[in-house]
Amino acid sequence: MEQDGIIFTVFLVFSGAALLAALALFARQSLLVAYIVLGLLLGPQVFGLVDSPEVVEQSGHIGIIFLLFLLGLNLHPQKLVALLGQATRITLASGAVFALTGFSIAYGFGFAATEALLVGAAMVFSSTIIGLKLMPATALHHRHMGEVVISVLLLQDIIAIVLLVVVQSMAGDAGFWREFSRVAVALPALVLLAYLGERFLLTPLMARLDTIQEYLFLAAIGWCLGLAQLAHAAGLSYEIGAFAAGVALARQPISRFIAESLRPLRDFFLILFFFSLGADFDLRGLAQLWLPASVLALAMLALKPWVFAWLMRRGGETPRFALETGTRLGQLSEFSLLLAFLAGQAGVIGGAAQGLVQAATLLTFVISSTLVMWRFPTPIAVSEDLRRD
Repeated sequence: MEQDGIIFTVFLVFSGAALLAALALFARQSLLVAYIVLGLLLGPQVFGLVDSPEVVEQSGHIGIIFLLFLLGLNLHPQKLVALLGQATRITLASGAVFALTGFSIAYGFGFAATEALLVGAAMVFSSTIIGLKLMPATALHHRHMGEVVISVLLLQDIIAIVLLVVVQSMAGDAGFWREFSRVAVALPALVLLAYLGERFLLTPLMARLDTIQEYLFLAAIGWCLGLAQLAHAAGLSYEIGAFAAGVALARQPISRFIAESLRPLRDFFLILFFFSLGADFDLRGLAQLWLPASVLALAMLALKPWVFAWLMRRGGETPRFALETGTRLGQLSEFSLLLAFLAGQAGVIGGAAQGLVQAATLLTFVISSTLVMWRFPTPIAVSEDLRRD
């Protein structure tokens, strides 16, 4: 894409987002919905003003990386270890229920068994972006709810990596056990490298130059993207690398300053991410998929909050806490989209199954974010009583 094209695309995205966001707030709708609708309108499916959304999509992926970095910055390693037991039980039990439900619905609508299995697997995950973006910073950083949500989402991300390895091995690029062994070695090596790099390189540098805020900002971005790129080169995801970079810094007092400094940059790229979701949506295939996609999405929207809440009450949480936490986790995930996309590239599923996951995921994004915004405190709530930053 030429330079003028990039500038024009950025102009369209942010000027259009400002206009649609205002309309969404007056209509008491979620800002995330406005960004997705804008992508749908300006993308190749409708007006075609942004006919090559790949650059926007790649830029939006940076927002996810920064989101995971900030997530790690606010999760002390000791808290993470303490929460893994409870989060493991919740994640595995709920994942089994969601996968079985997704498989049954897809198979019932005539999809092949292999495709139905992949659709079921895509139902396991909840959105890291929506779960964290719609949670007030005070709840995310200082309250038990934030710790539980982060732990569940982290374990889901690990499961997603395993499933992505399985899908990639089915494409014939390499044997499954070879790929799995590489991940099993790469993950602890990455954690060790993050710990050593933070202790003996990054923290001494920041302590020496902590009076220059511009350098702290630059060092934090370099550390985040550096470990993200290293994780990707080792066969892991960019997100896991960014998360490890954040957790490694979470023990340091400077982590709060870094987290606050990077929030505007994160939001800039996340707007691009949600825009790209709308721009990539295939409206032509929706005519054949609207019924199974609607059934699948509504089943997940109804089932996920209830299952999460029930499991949390069994673990000793209060009903009110369990209901709110379950509702915040009650949608599908960007990992659902990625899993379906890679399975489609590998030839494991057809275009219809891939479109089913895509349509159901976007429906849950829209409906779930709206429900959370109307019922619980969020930074972008239209009601002043529920608006919490």
